[in-house]
Amino acid sequence: MSSDSSDDDRPLARPNGHLSSAKVSRAEDEALDRSQPRNSSGMAGIVVRNGPVDDAMDLDAPNGVNKRKSRTSISKVSYRDESDSDGEPLAKRPRSSARPVDSDSDNEPISKVKAKKKSTSMLADSSDDEKPLGIQLAKKKAAIEKKAAHEAQTIRSKEANSAKSAPKKNIKEESDDEPLAKSSANKRQSNGAPAKRKSNGVKKEESDSDAPISKKTKAKGKTTAPSKGKSAAATKDSKKAKAKETSEEEEEYEWWNAPKPEDDSIKWQTLEHNGVLFAPEYEPLPKNVKLLYDGKPVTLSKEAEEVATFWVAMMTPASSHHLDNPVFRNNFFTDFSEIVKKNGGATDREGNKVQIKSLDKCDFSKIYDYWLAKTEANKTKNLSKEEKEAAKAKKDALEAPYMYCLWDGRKQKVGNFRVEPPSLFRGRGEHPKTGRVKTRVFPEQITINIGKDAKIPEPPAGHKWKAVQHDQKATWLAMWQENINGAYKYVMLGAASDVKGQSDYKKFEKARELKKYIDKIRKDYTRELKSEIMADRQRATAMYLIDQLALRAGNEKDTENEADTVGCCSLKYEHITLEPPNKVTFDFLGKDSIRYNETAFVEPQVFKNLKLFKKAPKSDGDDLFDRLTTSQLNKHLNSYMTGLTAKVFRTYNASYTMSTLLKELSQDPRSKGTIAEKVKLYNDCNRKVAILCNHKRTVGASHEQQMQKMGDRIKGLRYQKWRTKKMILDLEPSYKKKKGASWFELDEDLDQEWIQEHQQFLIEEQRTKITKKFEKDNEKRKANKEKPMPEKELKERLQAVKDLEAKFKKENKTGKVEAEGRGASVDKYLKAIEKLDERVKILETQAEDRDGNKEVALGTSKINYIDPRLTVVFAKKFDVPIEKFFSKTLRDKFRWAIKSVEDTEDWEF
Repeated sequence: MSSDSSDDDRPLARPNGHLSSAKVSRAEDEALDRSQPRNSSGMAGIVVRNGPVDDAMDLDAPNGVNKRKSRTSISKVSYRDESDSDGEPLAKRPRSSARPVDSDSDNEPISKVKAKKKSTSMLADSSDDEKPLGIQLAKKKAAIEKKAAHEAQTIRSKEANSAKSAPKKNIKEESDDEPLAKSSANKRQSNGAPAKRKSNGVKKEESDSDAPISKKTKAKGKTTAPSKGKSAAATKDSKKAKAKETSEEEEEYEWWNAPKPEDDSIKWQTLEHNGVLFAPEYEPLPKNVKLLYDGKPVTLSKEAEEVATFWVAMMTPASSHHLDNPVFRNNFFTDFSEIVKKNGGATDREGNKVQIKSLDKCDFSKIYDYWLAKTEANKTKNLSKEEKEAAKAKKDALEAPYMYCLWDGRKQKVGNFRVEPPSLFRGRGEHPKTGRVKTRVFPEQITINIGKDAKIPEPPAGHKWKAVQHDQKATWLAMWQENINGAYKYVMLGAASDVKGQSDYKKFEKARELKKYIDKIRKDYTRELKSEIMADRQRATAMYLIDQLALRAGNEKDTENEADTVGCCSLKYEHITLEPPNKVTFDFLGKDSIRYNETAFVEPQVFKNLKLFKKAPKSDGDDLFDRLTTSQLNKHLNSYMTGLTAKVFRTYNASYTMSTLLKELSQDPRSKGTIAEKVKLYNDCNRKVAILCNHKRTVGASHEQQMQKMGDRIKGLRYQKWRTKKMILDLEPSYKKKKGASWFELDEDLDQEWIQEHQQFLIEEQRTKITKKFEKDNEKRKANKEKPMPEKELKERLQAVKDLEAKFKKENKTGKVEAEGRGASVDKYLKAIEKLDERVKILETQAEDRDGNKEVALGTSKINYIDPRLTVVFAKKFDVPIEKFFSKTLRDKFRWAIKSVEDTEDWEF
């Protein structure tokens, strides 16, 4: 591939600070070679963990959730298996069921138990177990890249042969239609598309913009006449079912199988919606609830009082740390005092003006007490069942008009139809504007995008829209500009909509297309790592880091108004530390202000180049890649493949790696095991992808407690199994001779201290359960206007707790366990023991699985970077319910993936 940057006179990318020379002299190159140690670790392209990092990330509600923040530590260890009640007699317990391993979200901290099996062995082939983990992974990575290069050459060779053999009139049509330019009908059929459609593939796109929705609907299938034996009622029911089925088919329009429109810049033909849902109006505080300034109550305007409640809302334990941030405090007080002045100022009881000059003199405690009491009273957990249902019905009725739109005549769910309520801006990381007041958004700031013939939504009384337009090339329904950063906010369709699905589909198809060119790209940037042109050498080094270490490209930042986050192209001198022979430590704020603090092993030439880019007189603040910008990099990538950008590499590497690993599973005996074992097998592959593609995360603060909790759940089941065995002896003492004394012995790690602690937990659990049941029964009586049960009834019910306590006390003293439960028998207890063994096995499998996930962001890989069709094909091939991998929300989001490959196990990335 010829370089597009070989001109010595090319303008500098960022003329800031000290710049690298335009060319690398031979003498300079040789001097660097002599100073470079020759031995390396053999782990090039692998990132190793540096240990826990204090993540600085806070998202503004309601725009998202903090993916990196772990849950707060639990104060009390729970021994209970959440799917069962260990405290109930065996006869009363519900039948156990395996719980799915939930790894859909990074929000969930990973819990584990100290499993006896080695958890690291799953990351490499068994034959390489004795080699260091880094070398195992590096070998795996190299093997996958070698396979990718071979596959790219094979694809291009087949394309060339196909082009030669195909009739001339069909050559253009077929090459334009297929994302990977596979022209044979058989190839298309193996990739999940119906064989009938010979030219309905996906056109290569120049951008990642959303694809339009075709107006054509799926053809109706033939209906079969009812058999003679069917009654009229059965026939009628059949017709109803068929009508419902047809309706669902029309609702689930299969756009991925539809022909391409001639003009794909037009996103819709007709669009109808009801606008946006505004935040509720502010309700003023009671007259007796005041801000105290310098110890005296002051009266504020409605506008200033509302801003004071924003501060109060941050006084909760989860958010109070912001109030100690000097930048947050200063920004808040600047805005607050300005709003106070703008709206008439503050007055004391006599009506005299009070100058609000210091935040330290502001006492919000009275407002906080009122706000907290009101918040607690409005929590649904404090409401009766009827009140909860009424509140939900009211909420649903309010939101119903805005939840869906009609896009080309099809009902589509709208994503964020609510206008953000006013509040205090928090930002991500050390944002310079944290604490500023996010002002209320009014209709006069909002532009509506809607079809020409559609009814324009009515703005609230007394208001009007800023503008109404009919832009068929836009996929947003409404738009406004927020006051903090001047950013535009858009109301878009939901994740499960056709438009969003098409965007995901095109993203993964773009990554699939990269398969054809990956070998050439890697070969070219490897060669250019030694280029004498500094710009080319910097670009090649950046491409290596993006491809091999999964660094994001990064963009220029306005550091005065934005958090100082960087990516590969915007790295500065101080962001990397070099340790010979080939170890590089990165330390910078990445996307969402999450600190990236990792050490990676790189190729010797890359290490040498980074050393060159840091050459004196460069120092802190100077750009590392001073002759490269992200736009230049993407322009170069586009010369290989239309629409190729740096971010495509993350998707390609994750999906291709996962595809390769899943192909190897057919030989793994675990693929024929239980559902839990198959889920773990998939997660093992997902984990390898996350490690090889560097999707890491910090271990949650509560990890050790959660690990202990899961271990105690397993020990609780084993204790329950031991008690059940002792019950067998109570029924049939001779069974001891039949099974042997060792079968009835207590496990070594279940010491008496732990047993007594566990027994106390079971006692308290039963007490809580009985009390809650009593309270719930009284609530029902109250709702039915019946007389509530007296406290005497509760005392009688709690007698069961005393009985259980006495039973445990007796067992500890005598070492015997009396048979319990209805119809007690040896056979019944033996079956119970088998079930307990199954549950222990499932939990231990999950524990080992979760242990391996503690530093790996499985959800990030699975949801954003691994083609969901790979997961669907795995689930189908190995007979695992898709619910084990995708939650209801994700199944809606990836409906296109589930439907498009549901009839094949042979689809390949």
